Amino acid sequence: MFLRTIVKPAAFPYRNIVTNNNARMMSTKMLPESITNIPSFKTLAVTTPKPFVFHVELNRPQRYNAINKEMWIEIKDCFESLSSNPDCRAIVISAAGKHFTAGIDLTDMLKLGQDLSEIEDVARKGIYLERLIKLYQDSISSLENCPKPVISAIHSACIGAGIDMITAADIRYCSQDAFFSVKEVEIGMAADVGTLQRFPKAVGSQSLARELCYTGRRFESSEAFNCGLISKVFPDKDSLVNGALALAESIAEKSPIAVQATKQNVVYSQSRPNQKGLDHIREMNKLYLQSEDFAQAAAAQLTKGEKPVFSKL
Repeated sequence: MFLRTIVKPAAFPYRNIVTNNNARMMSTKMLPESITNIPSFKTLAVTTPKPFVFHVELNRPQRYNAINKEMWIEIKDCFESLSSNPDCRAIVISAAGKHFTAGIDLTDMLKLGQDLSEIEDVARKGIYLERLIKLYQDSISSLENCPKPVISAIHSACIGAGIDMITAADIRYCSQDAFFSVKEVEIGMAADVGTLQRFPKAVGSQSLARELCYTGRRFESSEAFNCGLISKVFPDKDSLVNGALALAESIAEKSPIAVQATKQNVVYSQSRPNQKGLDHIREMNKLYLQSEDFAQAAAAQLTKGEKPVFSKL
């Protein structure tokens, strides 16, 4: 069941809002097939609009991109594939159709109830559920575990499992009409796929994070921006996707060794003491500072010459 709400335009009296006049428009010319390795899926559309940039779209628009079991599996397979793809250096995840996602597909939940009713033993029911939840958790965590930066571009509704997904991404942009809800409590369950672990860290206020998780209250793009969940708001979906792709292109031009090492250390450090993070990056950089990327990038900065072209990783 989808939210029966009307999205009303909101006023945005704050900075960092991109207008149609200053949004950078991107070409969507495909890369030559010979230098790409594009995975194919039923519930996702994957394209390469710029060199070393992959665009992953949730592609069940007729179901408002509700996440069914097939999509859970394909998200994990997709991001694990892109993790080791040398032609991929940055990823944008967006959605086809009217909404980003309506959250978990409730049709799957009804089927789950039927499957459980056929299992008599309580222990076996528990093991079945544990395996299913682990599948969903691993699907969402594949965004965070992917060594390539992931930029989420959110338009209109981002409900329930959508919060799990975007908080596992590195960077979150949205359109002005976007709205959000940690919806799980309203269907009688606690969020168990990453929201309760990642959302409070993404939001600047523990009090607000807990309020939103306990109530399932809808919040608009303006509130999402002000609390730090979203870093940039665009006027519409087209400018949003173009802006996200422009950012991905900028990241993809950098040294893949430097960018991926940065993500690894940021993810590693966020739940550990500072000294652990310092030890981790020291161990990494004693190797990475010997890379040709470091020498090329440093020389280009000193000479103000052309941007270096980095080899595949």
